[in-house]
Amino acid sequence: MRTITVTRYVTPLREGGSLPAVVEGDDEGLYVLKFRGAGQGPKALVAELVAGELARALGLPVPEIVLAGLDPELARTEPDPEIQDLIRASAGMNLALDYLPGSMGFDPAVDRVDPSFASQLVWFDAFTCNVDRTARNTNLLLWHRQPWLIDHGAALYFHHGWDGRLDGAASRFPMIKDHVLLPAASALADADAALAPRVTPACLQAILADIPDAWLGSEAPALATPDAARAAYAAWFAARLAGRAGFLEEAMHARA
Repeated sequence: MRTITVTRYVTPLREGGSLPAVVEGDDEGLYVLKFRGAGQGPKALVAELVAGELARALGLPVPEIVLAGLDPELARTEPDPEIQDLIRASAGMNLALDYLPGSMGFDPAVDRVDPSFASQLVWFDAFTCNVDRTARNTNLLLWHRQPWLIDHGAALYFHHGWDGRLDGAASRFPMIKDHVLLPAASALADADAALAPRVTPACLQAILADIPDAWLGSEAPALATPDAARAAYAAWFAARLAGRAGFLEEAMHARA
């Protein structure tokens, strides 16, 4: 994963609950920055990185994700005290997605997608326990007439307060009933057959290795060190994959 340094704060994106912002990097590119110091904390960035890169590994379209170093001195150039505080609280490594200029929000009342894509996205969101892909907030952008996945900070919601146990890894994820693309997901069994074999231990290990150590660690003994936390996430995903029949059946039932 590439690392950039933020050189300029361009504009806030007020619609995001974590106050993301468009920033410029030292490579002169524009990015949507997710702040480590926002209210959701570093676990939202872990979810963004892991779910986003897993989606990419499965062939789903996600803007490039980069690690973004932030100097707290950048706060001195901002007149808004709230933004100043957010920048100072996020000193160090944050996360950013490539900015897609000219993209438009996906409108489920107007925009249509291929059933295969819809089915794969429903499967992926059920697998990663992403509660935030509804008609109310699709977290999909249309760019060059193609849908792109954004904002996975609400995925892996179980890890807020997690102690590393695997008790809920095989949950059926009933929230899938609210998924914006569920009505179009007519090929869920095919999506399972196509995607499940791609979630390999090597794939997961490569993704988890990119999580900065500073975002990991917990008072829970099973998550006390960054390496222990990575191992716990890998074990959770392995258990989730092994028990996927439950969430697949739940999605099919909800659609029916």
